[in-house]
Amino acid sequence: MNPPRFSRTPEGLFKLETELWLPRQRDELFQFFADAFNLETLTPPWPKFEVLTPRPIEMCVGLQIDYRLRLRGLPLRWRSEIAAWEPPGRFVDEQRRGPYRTWIHEHTFEERDGGTLARDVVQYDVIGGQLQQTCCVSVIPGSW
Repeated sequence: MNPPRFSRTPEGLFKLETELWLPRQRDELFQFFADAFNLETLTPPWPKFEVLTPRPIEMCVGLQIDYRLRLRGLPLRWRSEIAAWEPPGRFVDEQRRGPYRTWIHEHTFEERDGGTLARDVVQYDVIGGQLQQTCCVSVIPGSW
């Protein structure tokens, strides 16, 4: 796994890029990461991340999913919307309600070297700008 890369977009958003090669087939990985309930498995226990939308969740463009988590003991609600759905190669979720001013998270899956390269690109902005960015980056689900 390469270290996360942080930068700024031309629009001034913060940008986080991560990638991880896994010895699994692309279809299998896409299916795992596209299951919203697996966020509970991928997220460390301290934010007590929980999917509120009832099962089953049938992913498609326009689908909204509700979550609950705790940040420094404060309860937060998060709603994301699937903005792009292109199995098994790509999907994008965008925050519609939550702790960020802007949150656009693109997941891509590329067959490579007998496995799959999973990439995440998150474009986000926080309330409070640069000062808050340092504090908030540690709470990005899936980036630990």
